[in-house]
Amino acid sequence: MTRGGASMGAQDEEITVEQAAEDFAAEVARWREVRGMSKRALARAMGFDPSYVSHMESGRHKPSEEFARLADDALNAGKAIWRRWCDYEQAKARESRARRPPAAPPAPRRPEQPYATGSALVVEHDAARLQYDGRSYRLTMRRLLRNTGDQPVTRYLIRISVDRYPGDPERSNAHYRAHPLTWDELDLTATCRGEAMRWQAKHDRDAFKEVWLLFDNEHGRFPLYPGESVWIEYAYTVGDDKWGNWFQRAVRLPTEQLEVQLAFPAALDPLVWGTETSMTAEASPLRTPPVRSDDGKLRQFTWITTTPALHARYRLEWRFRARPERNTDQEEFR
Repeated sequence: MTRGGASMGAQDEEITVEQAAEDFAAEVARWREVRGMSKRALARAMGFDPSYVSHMESGRHKPSEEFARLADDALNAGKAIWRRWCDYEQAKARESRARRPPAAPPAPRRPEQPYATGSALVVEHDAARLQYDGRSYRLTMRRLLRNTGDQPVTRYLIRISVDRYPGDPERSNAHYRAHPLTWDELDLTATCRGEAMRWQAKHDRDAFKEVWLLFDNEHGRFPLYPGESVWIEYAYTVGDDKWGNWFQRAVRLPTEQLEVQLAFPAALDPLVWGTETSMTAEASPLRTPPVRSDDGKLRQFTWITTTPALHARYRLEWRFRARPERNTDQEEFR
């Protein structure tokens, strides 16, 4: 089955040791982001050298039992990280049983631009609009990207991550195993310069997706060349049984302006507030409040900041005062 040019295999098929190691690293990164922890903070909580988590997530260190146990505990991941380590061990056992001859050294990994520190991309404007219709959320992301490097940019990595019960990760993980996010329900679309963008799934998990948006389609290629700026837009839908009452933005690339707009039915009488965290500071209230506006049927909350710090995280939360509380939570990354 394909959508937008993305190929998707079954998640229960046997995977290679290399893929299992990559999945482990992605799981650690996902829960670290969900918990709002920097790599340095996680390493400190685990009693590791500050650089160790960075090396683990980049693939320079292989998964270990000790790291898996400590990371799962520090991130309160409900055994999700531990299960990825078990998958890695099973993949190693299968490879050992196959008694394959020594493999040639793997080819050097191509840098996953632009999703890395030192990337050539700058985000001139980042605008998110999240609209709720009473049953589902539709997130529309618009970004004005500028290529400040010396090579064309041909793809852009985004993340979709949900956590319905962040205070009870085992319950949350069980919920998504029974009710996983599907590509059909997400209905992911992406455009650039008026052209549809193909996309490819990098990680496809029950509550976590990583997707490459490609600067091409069946009609041709349209890379972002050095010195150019271009708007890209992508959107997806998640039902409120899998989303919830918070939305977090993480700054992973140099960004000049960040904007978030929440639009809810006015009849629900929504109340919105927010917090921010950085590499060096704990969570604190947003320095400026979201600005409210009403047009009768919709109540909108807009929050804007300029030149946000790299790796800062901004989290908006809400409550519907005209509806009984529901314990649901969600987060979107990049």
